[in-house]
Amino acid sequence: MMVHVPGVLTPEEVGRCRKAFETDGWVDGRVTAGHQAAKAKRNLQLPEDAPVARELSQLVEAALGRSQLFFTAVLPLHFSQFLFNRYEETMNFAAHVDNAVRTQPGTGRRIRTDVSATLFIADPADYEGGELVVEDVYGSHEVKLPAGDLIVYPSTSVHHVTPVTGGARSVCVFWTQSMIRDVTQRSLLFDLDMSIQQLGASHPDHPSLVMFTACYHNLLRQWTET
Repeated sequence: MMVHVPGVLTPEEVGRCRKAFETDGWVDGRVTAGHQAAKAKRNLQLPEDAPVARELSQLVEAALGRSQLFFTAVLPLHFSQFLFNRYEETMNFAAHVDNAVRTQPGTGRRIRTDVSATLFIADPADYEGGELVVEDVYGSHEVKLPAGDLIVYPSTSVHHVTPVTGGARSVCVFWTQSMIRDVTQRSLLFDLDMSIQQLGASHPDHPSLVMFTACYHNLLRQWTET
């Protein structure tokens, strides 16, 4: 299940990120890649322990907390670290699958990666190429979103970033351990919750709302892992 979450960052927050990206402190992005991904990854990254990375991480996590659509789609339990990446001309990330488990720097705590996410900082007009391509049973899906928008998709998906042929692509990537481990269950809950919201907006006094909402929460209660 891929979900486009528009406007996670405000224009002002995008501007703060872009200003922070005007640094010469970038390092090789392979420092946080697993064995397989390190062979495929060609990009730059802000060091995880850099003050600017910690500041931007707090900004992004707060922005995610404001997004009802993100919560509905992901049902987050734990976040990974937030990685801030830059792809300059000729850089890419070949086909790979994200690590199933990530260890939190400084704490040693491990999280299961259920949902992968890319938050776009650069506008599509800022660079050429650099599309995120996600594979699923329905084929390949190219993603290149406006600055401040987010795409989430199952971490089991094979995906890649095409080579940047002009400009620079800047993004924040992170992973979430969901309260709902199974992607099919998570997708069903997403569809049900979205239907409840739509029905509530168009027919706020419809008697079925109570029953649909009860079904949603009882399924959530049955399937939730905490």
